[in-house]
This record gives sequence, C-alpha cells and structure tokens, in this order.
Amino acid sequence: MPEPAVPPTPPVPLTSLLAREDLALRQIAGPRDAGVTIHWAHTSEMADPYPYLLGGELLLTAGVHIPQAAGRDESLRDHDGSLAAHDASLTDSDESLADSDEGLGDYFDAYVSRIVEAGGAALGFGVAPVHDTVPRALVEACEAHGLPLLEVPPQTTFSGVARAVWQLMAQARLAELRRVTEAQQSLAAAAARPDPVPAVLRQLAQRVGGRAVLYGPDGARIAEAGREQPEEAMAPLAELAAVVTHRSTTTATDTAAGVHLAAYALGAGQGFALGVAAPQRDPADHTIASVAAVLLTLLTGEHQSGTGAARSSALVRLLLGARPEEVAPLVGAGRAVVVHARPEAQSADAMAASALGAALGSPLVDLADGTVRVLVAADREVDAHPGWTLGVSAPAAPADWPAADAQAARALARARATRTPLIRHGARPALTDLFPPQEAAAHARALLAPLNPVLIETLRTWLSLHGSWDRTAVALSVHRNTVRQRVARCATLLNTDLDDADVRMELWFALRQV
Repeated sequence: MPEPAVPPTPPVPLTSLLAREDLALRQIAGPRDAGVTIHWAHTSEMADPYPYLLGGELLLTAGVHIPQAAGRDESLRDHDGSLAAHDASLTDSDESLADSDEGLGDYFDAYVSRIVEAGGAALGFGVAPVHDTVPRALVEACEAHGLPLLEVPPQTTFSGVARAVWQLMAQARLAELRRVTEAQQSLAAAAARPDPVPAVLRQLAQRVGGRAVLYGPDGARIAEAGREQPEEAMAPLAELAAVVTHRSTTTATDTAAGVHLAAYALGAGQGFALGVAAPQRDPADHTIASVAAVLLTLLTGEHQSGTGAARSSALVRLLLGARPEEVAPLVGAGRAVVVHARPEAQSADAMAASALGAALGSPLVDLADGTVRVLVAADREVDAHPGWTLGVSAPAAPADWPAADAQAARALARARATRTPLIRHGARPALTDLFPPQEAAAHARALLAPLNPVLIETLRTWLSLHGSWDRTAVALSVHRNTVRQRVARCATLLNTDLDDADVRMELWFALRQV
C-alpha cells in the first residue's frame, strides 16, 4: 500500500468524527482502532475509485455505482420521472437488491480491495436516496479487508461530513500550534536556568513523553532525563547519534522495540548530539526537538570551541576592511554554498532561523527582511526541509561569496514562484564564459541603460519564468497587473519586441552580467 500523500495538517481521529452528534455517523464494519485517522474527505461514485485517491481519505458514496442501483434508476426514469408515484416500485426494487447482495460479493470485494490498496482510511455509505440500507455484501467485504465502514444517515449530507473533517483539522492544528508555542517558551526558560543543559533535557522529555539524551563527541551519555526506555531502544539510539555526528546528515530517525527514535547533530562539527526516544512521533514533536537542539547547540558549542570569540573577531576585521577570504578561516569556513530560505506559512523569526541553520549544519546564519541566509560548507548536502522554500547557490570560494549570494537569491525567487521546495543554481559552463567579461559587461550596461533597477529585476524574473505573469508576481510579491505594466514599460524603453525569442535571448545574456 502506498504512503498517503497527506496534507501538512494534523489528521483527524476517526473516533472524533464518530463522536459528532450532529452527524450521527455509525460504524458498522471494520476495525474500531483508536489509531485510525482521516486526512480528508472525498466523494466518488466511481466503480473503481483507486485512480482518484491519494491515501488517507474518508471516501463517501451513495452506491450509485452498484450495478443493481443503476438498473433500478433506469427503470424509474422510464416512468414519468415522478419518484413519489412509484413507492411500490421502489419497495420491490429494494427487496430485489437485498436478495441480490450475495451475488454482489465479488463486486464489493474488488471495490473495497481497491480502496484499501489506494490507502483509503475509511468508507462512508450514504443511506438514501439510492439505498435504504447498507448492502450486506459491502459490510462483509469491509470486515474482510479491515476497512472501517460508516453508515451516513439520510439527514447528514456528504458536504456536512467534509466540513466536519476540516473543522476537526483546524482544531487539531490550533492545538498543535499552541503546544509548540508553549514548548518553545518552556525550553527557553529552561535554558536560562543555572543548570541549563539538564533543564532543557527535562523539559524536552516531558513535552514528548519520552527520554532525552545528550551524547558527547566520544558517544558517552553526558546528561539525560525523562522516562526510562528499554535497552533494545536505547542502544539503537546511541548508534543513531553516532550517525549524525560522523556523517553529513544532521538528523536521523528510526524505530526500535516499538519506540520512535530521533537524533540531531548539535552545531557544525562539534561532535555533540541530541537523542530522543518516545512512544510516538508527530510533526509537533519534531519541531519541539529541533528547538531543543538549537538551544543545546548554543549551550555546548560556544563554550567547547570558542567559536563565539572567533566570530566576533571575524566581524571586527570585516568592519575594519578585511576581505571575506581573509576572515573565513576564523569561522571555519572555506569553500561553501549560500542558502536563501523563506518559511512557507508564517514569517521567519530568530528562533526559526537558528533551527534551520542547525538543521543544515551551520552556525553562520543571517535573518533579514524575512529571508534566512545560511553559509553551508560545500561538502555538506543541502536537502529540502518541510515548511521551508530553499534556493541554493553553486559552491564558491570566500572571494566569490557575494556572487553566490546573488545566485541563491535568484534560485529562491524561482523556487517560490514555481512552488518547489528547493532549487539549486546550475553549475554548467554558460555561454557568457565564451566572451571577455569586460566586453560582456559593457554591452549589458549599454543595452539595459534605459531601465531602472526595479524594471531590470522584473524583466530578469519574468524571463527566468518563461514569461509567466502569475509566477513572476509571486516571485516579486506584487500583483500580476503590476508585472504586466512593468514588462510593457521595459518593451517601450528598450524599443523592442519581447515576444521575439532572439530578443529574449540577448536580454537574458545581458541580464546575467548585471
């Protein structure tokens, strides 16, 4: 069964939906496990709903697709279309349908198996107007395949069920955000205590309902707190911590003895790791543990390596006129990539920026105008991170970091416009490499001289997105009509036809030089 492509919202327990008295839903088949969750509601009358399911759905149907139901509808339409005038015909048809349940066993078995194969979470069957009761063969098929089957009464509409699912999701999301906020506050308060490391571990263990362990560079347990976990889980947790401290990855997860395990590398190259063992794991738990990892990085990394003093020295030298390549060794930076990132929902804050930096394995983080910039060692792999949109530059030496910064900014703009989690700047040799840089730059300045910086950036973004008005508007955070006006103004000032492919190529060549 495929993994459901679930939305970034907390799922709804099926028991919560059944508890809604206004819906009056009744489970009549399938497992009554409290762990069954719903990610969305979908209505379909297709005989094979598999191609239209993503997984995790409560599939709603009135049984129109059932062969006998379709035959009965045809017989009713052959009369004058008045359902009220054919009560006796309806009764006879329903009895005939009930008698033929056994003959529909193969049909319902195939129907339910396809729903289960697609990852459907449950099936809701609407009673009336097609069927007066849920077919017995369907009940038996759901019981055989372990698919929860709900009876939807006549007074409950499918849209009402879907609305209830979204309402429960919104409530769960609010509760999750409240839980994360409270955890962040309690962890920050713990970090300000006289014994900050044990205090942070205690708060983390309490919030996730498990055990939190701080591992040293040699793999020894420096401090730990929370509920005791079986050794069958703690030994794999230590191995997981070794993975994140000795390899390029900064986080790792596993499951052992029914316990969910997670390890987080603290800082860049310090050798410390945070291990978490808990009976369950959800996105909120990951966020809370990431916050704790950031705090523990600050509490352990600075004092162990003296990087705080090194960064201060590097900053002073830059302010006094030193070049980037001269101060890069002070902060342990050499050849690196620049990462620009923006959160998908809320605006970024200092805590979120630090958490992203820790996840990328770098303490060199800057937050300005809602964009987080991170300098990451070139030998570390930069992957997509849930909730963030990232643009990554090509690897560059310290002297070329300003150019890499511009590459990352353009990659982020393209990623946001195309709604892609991560886009990397291409590192292939370009056409511009065939021309002397001074001559190419002079040509670009002359060609683009009539345009101001705003028009130049609009034209660059519009061309990079193949002339898409909507995507350019998203990338520039302006209205699509504003994009149209600016591009039209560019065409007028340049006295050229922007629909001409040759013109676009020449302009793109010039824009790469400025």
